[in-house]
Amino acid sequence: MRKKIALIGSGQIGGTMALLAMQKELGDVILFDIMEGTPQGKALDIYQTAPITSSSVSLKGTNSYADIAGASVCIVTAGIARKPGMSRDDLISTNTKVIKQVAEGIKTHAPDAFVIVITNPLDAMVYVMHRLTGFPRNRVMGMAGILDSARFRTFISMETGVSVADISAFVLGGHGDSMVPLPRYSTVGGIPLPEYPGLSKERIDAMVARTRSGGGEIVELLKTGSAFYAPGAAAISMAEAILRDQKRVFPCAVLCEGEYGHRGLFMGVPVLLGAGGVEKIIEVGLTPEEKAALDVSAGHVRELIEAVNRSGEI
Repeated sequence: MRKKIALIGSGQIGGTMALLAMQKELGDVILFDIMEGTPQGKALDIYQTAPITSSSVSLKGTNSYADIAGASVCIVTAGIARKPGMSRDDLISTNTKVIKQVAEGIKTHAPDAFVIVITNPLDAMVYVMHRLTGFPRNRVMGMAGILDSARFRTFISMETGVSVADISAFVLGGHGDSMVPLPRYSTVGGIPLPEYPGLSKERIDAMVARTRSGGGEIVELLKTGSAFYAPGAAAISMAEAILRDQKRVFPCAVLCEGEYGHRGLFMGVPVLLGAGGVEKIIEVGLTPEEKAALDVSAGHVRELIEAVNRSGEI
């Protein structure tokens, strides 16, 4: 029997993920949304690509949580997206209510699923999901670090002219302006970024700054929405690592219980992702400056969590 992957929210990211999941044949796809007709219409359109791409999995659009029953992985994008001038913090109240409903649906109908959260503010919403489902920490994670690292890799490639295939990037912390891209652990062809010929500290700092504001840059350009292709691809890569037990090392927002000196909060750290979900959190040594930057980012995440708790929604 094929595995099932449930996509909760059929907006731009949901549709992108449905298409990618079908092309990769990760399993039968359920596209859920509360808007009648939206998931059904997108599912029918995407399903009609199957004869073209020779995909053998099925795709169904639905407004009923009952249809996610038996899902191995649930990816959650439900909620409102950021608009120009809106911070991730502004989204807390509305999206906490949304995640509350989604968590109930997943807990009831897919109690054994791994859950990947994309909804912003990411670090706070994955905390809400974990609290309300009660799932163990290896089964609840947020998609942030892969996207942020991909943006950093893209900007490094644009700056150096080297293929992204030969570039690795390392980003820790919360998914926001306080994230911590680490040039020392980022490489071009295996060469640490600070040692790559021709790259000054100023040019590296500029790439780091652009990475931190990468999502906001796209929001300002689009004016009526936010990024969806890269976020969708990032989440599907996480689902693939779990469903195919790939043992990938990815930066993901996971519950820290002492790792990197923090406890009781979700933030981006490198993990080993496989059939057991978050199978290991990988700790690396940080300089005092890097640790201080990570602590600042963690502090911002704590502020988001406190705002969630003050909202009275959970």
